[in-house]
Amino acid sequence: MENQIEIHDLGQIGYQEAWDYQTKIHNRLISEKRNPSGKHLFPHVLILCEHPHVYTLGKSGEESHLKINNEELGDIQASFYKINRGGDITYHGPGQLVAYPILDLDRIFNDVHKYVRGLEESVILTLSEFGIIGGRLPQYTGVWLDPESDRARKICAIGVHLSRWVSLHGLALNVNTNLNYFNHIIPCGIQEENKTVTSIQRELGMVVEMGEIKQIFTNHFLHTFGLEKTIKSKIYE
Repeated sequence: MENQIEIHDLGQIGYQEAWDYQTKIHNRLISEKRNPSGKHLFPHVLILCEHPHVYTLGKSGEESHLKINNEELGDIQASFYKINRGGDITYHGPGQLVAYPILDLDRIFNDVHKYVRGLEESVILTLSEFGIIGGRLPQYTGVWLDPESDRARKICAIGVHLSRWVSLHGLALNVNTNLNYFNHIIPCGIQEENKTVTSIQRELGMVVEMGEIKQIFTNHFLHTFGLEKTIKSKIYE
């Protein structure tokens, strides 16, 4: 199972439930490293999902970057979590593709920087199929449009955590996302006025089918990381 990966499409799922789900898989991949036989019993896993409205704050973020209080969170039917990924605050919600790759990087490459660049590349290649040119900003993670201009806008946020070279958390690509929810935070802690957020829908002026995005992204992700899709087992149920 060196390069095999299962694709788990969870549909729309609550943030805590998805976090528990990926943590279970993460812990299993870590536990097999203690197997004296050295055999890989479990494949890598790519989780795809959408979340109800939620804000998550990474361990290096500032809570002040959430600009509303608990009562106001209730008014917009959103929740808030402090989590153990890197990065600052971001938003997840319906119409946004969230991908959680649970990879044992010991089997692929031991390079965190290369891993994050690979996530970005998977998104950049996905966007290109819709005629959208994605790029990078050296000082920030994620995928941007017109990154070097005064119209720089972020379309994909990335925040990861690694333990014993097994990855957790991942990326959020704005597809048909309600961008108004970003008004309640300082996205990723970036306070520069000329840097905003966008979505595929906003850029194209039309709604994009989420199933199509998932398929295109998955194909580019597998190719970027040299992985082979396998049939989902019931190991993680």
